[in-house]
Amino acid sequence: MKIKHSVLMLLCLLLSVGHGFAADTNAIIKRVEDNLNGKTAFMKFTMMVKTKRSERTMKMDSYSIGKEKSFIKITYPKKDKGITFLKIDNSMWQYVPRIEKTIKIPASMMLQNWMGSDFTNDDLVRESSISDDYEQRVVGENETEYEIELRPQEDAPVVWGRIIMAVSKKYFLPTVVKYFDEDDVLMRILSYQDVKKFGQRFYPTHWVMDPKTFDKAGHRTTVNINEAVFDEEIDGAYFTKRALKRFSK
Repeated sequence: MKIKHSVLMLLCLLLSVGHGFAADTNAIIKRVEDNLNGKTAFMKFTMMVKTKRSERTMKMDSYSIGKEKSFIKITYPKKDKGITFLKIDNSMWQYVPRIEKTIKIPASMMLQNWMGSDFTNDDLVRESSISDDYEQRVVGENETEYEIELRPQEDAPVVWGRIIMAVSKKYFLPTVVKYFDEDDVLMRILSYQDVKKFGQRFYPTHWVMDPKTFDKAGHRTTVNINEAVFDEEIDGAYFTKRALKRFSK
């Protein structure tokens, strides 16, 4: 009886530890999402796109409320100035002033490259929620970082087969994120660097996206956050379809 009781106690202990570990992993991811998104965020940033044949620079203003709403306006170069993007929940639109047309971007195009960069439409509007759409587990840990594996929930509207994310223990921000397709082939690596303080929040100000597919050899997209304001009220007028044309000027 004592042996059976000891075995039972051991099983209960192992189960309780497993559930606690899973809960901690989810708490880590939620904290990462909160640190990246804030309640609200306004940013000015510069994107540099390098391909085998050319290099170009774009500047943008971005307004967002959590993960649900975002509005982006291109301010440079002149030929793209005034192009706007709006995301509300799971819907996304683009306005092109040159042709005075609003275009709805379908879900099938969320994996398409955004404005010729190595970021996708899904990256731009954060349509996928890590905490909601992926199962999470810690697969490694050292003194400074957690290594977390993310696998999509069944029927989740996501584009990646697996994600490996390194998370800073100091800031609870991602440092390196590796994206794999459904065949478990590494497609790209996103690095977050140069953390700075904006108000009460710390935020990575230098992002580097390196695609790993053969056809993208020599490509790289870099984002520099020039200004950022978090958790202050943002005019709700930015998050209507009318805003696409209104704020493009």
